[in-house]
Amino acid sequence: MDVRLLLENTLPGLGYELVDFELTPGGGFRVFIDKPGGITVEDCVSTSNHLTRLFMVENIDYDRLEVSSPGLDRPLKKEADYVRFQGSLAKVRTRLPVEQQKRFMGRIAGIQDSVLQLQLEDGRTVAIPLSNIDKARLEPEF
Repeated sequence: MDVRLLLENTLPGLGYELVDFELTPGGGFRVFIDKPGGITVEDCVSTSNHLTRLFMVENIDYDRLEVSSPGLDRPLKKEADYVRFQGSLAKVRTRLPVEQQKRFMGRIAGIQDSVLQLQLEDGRTVAIPLSNIDKARLEPEF
């Protein structure tokens, strides 16, 4: 059973978005969920209880299950994430250099044809294909 696919099919029915999923050392699962307005401890508890029962029914063997909010520095994984957080500050690391660099910090100006438009602090806008993004996260602003 593909656990990621199971989570992607289950969590929206509970009112949550799957932000990320990872295997932990020792056979555990770490699940990051989100919803408009943010995640509470109660959301994590109810999701954990539901997933525990679901994994039992689906015979998914695991040692530990962690359900968490993605945090203020939420990872950006899907094209929809960039649309949702347009105007937000983000750190982006690319696989291959873009304009002779691989690390960027700027505001998400938009996305078109799977290419991120990131407005840098110096006023330039850089175009980064999503396929070239190694890691991207929101940068908390206070």
